[in-house]
Amino acid sequence: MSQQDFSEHRSMLSDSVTDFARGVDVARARKLRETKTECDRAVWKQMADLGWLGVLVPEQYGGMSLKLGDMAIVAQGLARALVPEPLTAAAVLAARVLTDSNNETLKKKLLEGLASGAILPAVAWQEQAGTLDAGKINMQATPFEGGFRVNGSKRFVIGASSADGYIVSANSAQGMQLLWVPRDAAGATIKFDTLADGRLSGTLNLADVTIAKEHVINTGTAAVASLARAIDHAAVIASAELCGIMGRSLEMTLDYLKTRVQFGKPIGSFQALQHRAVDLYIQQELSGAVLGDVLNVLDGEPDAKTRSAAASRAKARCTDAALLITRQAIQMHGAIGFTEDCDVGLYVKRAMTLAAWLGNGIAHRRRYAKTEILEGVV
Repeated sequence: MSQQDFSEHRSMLSDSVTDFARGVDVARARKLRETKTECDRAVWKQMADLGWLGVLVPEQYGGMSLKLGDMAIVAQGLARALVPEPLTAAAVLAARVLTDSNNETLKKKLLEGLASGAILPAVAWQEQAGTLDAGKINMQATPFEGGFRVNGSKRFVIGASSADGYIVSANSAQGMQLLWVPRDAAGATIKFDTLADGRLSGTLNLADVTIAKEHVINTGTAAVASLARAIDHAAVIASAELCGIMGRSLEMTLDYLKTRVQFGKPIGSFQALQHRAVDLYIQQELSGAVLGDVLNVLDGEPDAKTRSAAASRAKARCTDAALLITRQAIQMHGAIGFTEDCDVGLYVKRAMTLAAWLGNGIAHRRRYAKTEILEGVV
């Protein structure tokens, strides 16, 4: 594909996401706290029919075999409309894990189901807050009748409320096991906590859950490497979502500054507010530039150390910028910005949840510092 065709392809993808987002009511995000529903399966199927759930899925499994940069376009556009469906959790985090599977039968079933919208997988890997280490787990998988008997708990499972099953990491005598646990598996229970934006985070408890060998996704060092790669890629796409949120928040704020009149003139004419708006615009542009550079690095399939450093660079930068811009957006809206009816408040709440998911800014700056590469770039 030529560079011109490649640019045209991404432009068409961006236009399709923009058209879809126009038909999605931002009020859906406000209703989440009342309905406790974060995924409309009809909307999920529409996203599948448009090809977005299969952006990273290989063509032989019904996907499009595109790049991470293409998925970033989709995620950023949907984030501008606060679409609540767990795109990154399923179509990036879960998709990357499944793509690396050496269980061809299960891989085909789950990837085809994901791409078509028939199966919504969720990855249950984290057990404690603040960790970015895919191998730091306590859940145990004990050999049992050719498969495994699994015990333990997983926290912070995004997409769990609507998931048809869970990709679970567990320790065994053979090393890490990545296992497919159907939602209705005997001994599996899920509890939910409501996040700031109204979406749900799940805690998955497994008590003597029997997993057949046919449901083993990956094993050993390959499983650890696959999960680590998936986490890094999902963190970068979450950064793209943060870029969409900060961009829309700043647009709303600039519109308000042009229309709100005080002392007989638009408040946007006040120099102090102009300077603040320019500072926020600079943060937005810096974030977009860093994200673009990181996407180019990751689409080149770098080694694990370079990949992790790049992912942390994007997540730290976009997290800090999104929190700053959305919080400043509320302040610049004045008293109305703190009301329930003002949409800008929905954006700061979504920014807060995305900022914490897959590592906050502090965690990623610490990890970046440990890599000791890309010196001088922040």
